[in-house]
Amino acid sequence: MTTQYLDLFARLTENSDGGKREFLEIGRLAGSFPAASVRSSGPVTGRDSISVWCSNDYLGMGQHPAVLKAMKDAIDEYGAGAGGSRNIGGTNHYHVLLERELAALHGKDEALLFTSGYTANDGALSVIAGRMEKCVVFSDALNHASIIDGLRHSRAQKQIFRHNDPAHLEELIAAADPDVPKLIVAESVYSMNGDIAPLSEIADIAKRHGAMTYLDEVHAVGMYGPEGAGIAAREGIADDFTVIMGTLAKGFGTTGGYIAGPAEIIEAVRMFSRSFVFTTALAPAVAAGALAAVHHLRSSEVEREQLWSNAQLMHRLLNERGIPFISDQTHIVSVMVGDEAVCKRMSALLLDRHGIYVQAINAPSVRVGEEILRVAPGAVHTADDVREFVDALSQVWEEVGSARVPATPAAL
Repeated sequence: MTTQYLDLFARLTENSDGGKREFLEIGRLAGSFPAASVRSSGPVTGRDSISVWCSNDYLGMGQHPAVLKAMKDAIDEYGAGAGGSRNIGGTNHYHVLLERELAALHGKDEALLFTSGYTANDGALSVIAGRMEKCVVFSDALNHASIIDGLRHSRAQKQIFRHNDPAHLEELIAAADPDVPKLIVAESVYSMNGDIAPLSEIADIAKRHGAMTYLDEVHAVGMYGPEGAGIAAREGIADDFTVIMGTLAKGFGTTGGYIAGPAEIIEAVRMFSRSFVFTTALAPAVAAGALAAVHHLRSSEVEREQLWSNAQLMHRLLNERGIPFISDQTHIVSVMVGDEAVCKRMSALLLDRHGIYVQAINAPSVRVGEEILRVAPGAVHTADDVREFVDALSQVWEEVGSARVPATPAAL
């Protein structure tokens, strides 16, 4: 009987659209990142290190001296783990300080920490949408899996509007019962396309129809806006969004997630969110490191300026070479390949020939036929690094026979 079950799971993975997941074992080298050591049975083992081009540590805060010192000091003082859930013996003063700092960053009453961005979305939305009787949620078609799961767990009625299409959102919300609670859920920066939501239009629609708003800023906090407060803050409309959700694992270089918003909502989530109540708290050292990162990025523009300079340079160089990418709005540069096998081969050639690591992204992260190389030029890269990367990608692009596209004059 056990063999029968194992065969079932074997067929499940063999027949998946995206094929089996393959993981490259790397060790990011503190003080030298984007350099990383790598363990592999392939030709890349002959290299002392590789260069990483797909990390979400966009600003390099995961190796910043202030962050490392804060974490080491916290370990020396408090040990490795939190020792319990936030409710039962696991709340450390660093958790409290970090929540205050994040609330201040976003100009909200309070903030609440979760162990990851995924659990923050899942846990917060299950309460916010689920505890309002007859709530109807309007969710962008490309919202993250954690948002989808949170809304499923809420059991609220859900309507999907076309990606970044405020006219479709308006159409759906206008047709809803005007007397029921409404919640609009969107992301500011979409992680696979690298495009930005029409936040001003979304905020206006919410005002006209009396809807609450929930904005996921995980790929924007630290990187955009005054003090790194995100895209809504950059556009001067952060106050128009009821709840801001963010992560500590990308711009802030550590791990964990959070929400910030009105005290009443934060308290409700604190009381009823299963993914908050029934899990061990973030390690105090992680909270201390994240606090140091937020402190630093609230006062430093250096990292943000370098990030955007590198992104703009890559946009221009890719355009000159006729290599298609989805959006030039952000630091996420999604090179459109559109074929799973070709995408994987490009990734392998970049690694083996050039010591460049950029992960091939296939289903279910993107739709079949929309496979990409998700490139993330970071603040830790130099302009010369960017030029060398584009040169290498262009060589690989030629070798696999991928089509080039005409350069767009406006992008040059």
